[in-house]
Amino acid sequence: MAFTVVIPARFASTRFPGKPLVDVLGKPMVQHVYERALESDAQRIIIATDHEQIAEVAASFGAEVCMTSTQHQSGTDRLQEVVSKLGFDDSEVVVNVQGDEPLIPPRIINQVAKNLIEHSDAGIATLSESIHLVDSLMNPNVVKVVCDEAGRALYFSRAAMPWPRDAFMQGVTASMPSGFAWQRHIGLYAYRVSLLNDFVTWPVAAIEATESLEQLRALWKGVRIQVSVAEEAPPTGVDTPEDLQRVIEILKAKSRS
Repeated sequence: MAFTVVIPARFASTRFPGKPLVDVLGKPMVQHVYERALESDAQRIIIATDHEQIAEVAASFGAEVCMTSTQHQSGTDRLQEVVSKLGFDDSEVVVNVQGDEPLIPPRIINQVAKNLIEHSDAGIATLSESIHLVDSLMNPNVVKVVCDEAGRALYFSRAAMPWPRDAFMQGVTASMPSGFAWQRHIGLYAYRVSLLNDFVTWPVAAIEATESLEQLRALWKGVRIQVSVAEEAPPTGVDTPEDLQRVIEILKAKSRS
């Protein structure tokens, strides 16, 4: 199973500037992400960054680095620049592992790559997990995905989807409605390089702009997105200093055990 992991690592972050370089138990966070990727079956791991300090730090712990533009509007644009610069073949598979996921299980990196490789009709593969709390179902920051019987994405939304009409009309909103296995989208993607090259040429779709969900551009263009339930639920990523503290506590607990 041949695939490459690309780890986008931006210095600029509205909520947490310099996030990839923040210290996590004696290592920069991006190094923790890199080490989790090393534990996967990836044949190649590349850190993609637009910042010289991140590039220097990544090189210091032995990572391959690709410098990218500071002008990208999305992580997919940055990914495509990497595969273009490095001359990837259209048929190759690339997994995008976010640089703020120091606890990502290597097992699901392998899973998402395998799912794309095994589904030749798909341009993208991604993962989901069950939603168990009605607060999560109604939370616009929790992206929902609905699939067909073959696991192909029908739609992604920030809204509760599908809408449990009867339960909510009857005022049953304190607990999860029955009758459907609601799924939260996990933002781990595997792409075919050919799809990346096409994606960056497409204009932003109206549904993408409305929901602020980049993957809807691919659905709008008729791309098949294969979705599987994650074999292991990924712990929290790091968006804020509070998230960072939670990650540190989890890693401390792991080291003690």
